[in-house]
Amino acid sequence: MIEGIFVEGLIYGIMVLGVFISFRILDFPDLTVDGSFPLGAALMVQCLLSGMNGWVALLVAFAGGVLAGVVTALIHNHLRVPNLLAGILTMTMLYSINIRILGNRANVPILDQPTILKQVTEKFTGIIPDEYILLVFFLVVALVVKVLLDLFFRTDLGMTLGAMGNNEQMVISQGVNPKTLKTIGVGLSNGLVAISGAFAAQYLGFADVGLGQGIIVSGLASVMIGEFLMLKSNRIGVLTFCALAGSICFYAVMYVGRFYGYVIHMTPSDLNLIKGVLIIVLLIMTQAKKLKVPFKVAK
Repeated sequence: MIEGIFVEGLIYGIMVLGVFISFRILDFPDLTVDGSFPLGAALMVQCLLSGMNGWVALLVAFAGGVLAGVVTALIHNHLRVPNLLAGILTMTMLYSINIRILGNRANVPILDQPTILKQVTEKFTGIIPDEYILLVFFLVVALVVKVLLDLFFRTDLGMTLGAMGNNEQMVISQGVNPKTLKTIGVGLSNGLVAISGAFAAQYLGFADVGLGQGIIVSGLASVMIGEFLMLKSNRIGVLTFCALAGSICFYAVMYVGRFYGYVIHMTPSDLNLIKGVLIIVLLIMTQAKKLKVPFKVAK
């Protein structure tokens, strides 16, 4: 159970890093995530079924996610559509596109396909205990993604992206086009989400058009948990670590709900209710922390 919690938390942690970029760094509420996650899964599955190498298929999934994010940014920038509505439009269109990619089917299994996870398991069997192979693999993958993001946000482009999220007018005054920055940031965000979807499809053994349902809620909850539980810092390395830690904590709660929910007669359909209640509780606790002031005795 512990191994499953960490593996699932790390897989979806890549998605959380994408949500962190759009919501926290860019201040761009992006609902494209609910469509780009199953898009990554669908592209990965179809590429594997066509005989493509797994790592090349992963790049295809990343490119598909980037394209989805770019479409959202273009709708927002050039049609002057609010970011929330732009994301909803892209997410809605992606539902039909994902079904098309899956061959007009809602669910496509890949249990007999040579996935990346199967190759890694076969390669390290006997070197690492079988139950920990995927845990070590996803830990390495998540850390590589985190380090690359940390390095990116230390570049001039990355720091400009962060500055735009805090003060867009300042970026404009420096002669930088914010539309271009939003396109890059939202594209990168959805590319990471698609990679997470591609790994999730391999881990689950199938791609489904419903994989992305409510995934944005999971991402937001994970980001909020990480920010609430971990140290407060403006350093990008700490913030990305908090996002990954929040993902693991969130999926630990979901795991406990799935395994022990029967005690309170909870069904799988109640998990979305738990996600919503968890976010509300976190919001209340965050607001209480902000409003808390030292007690002073009146003289």
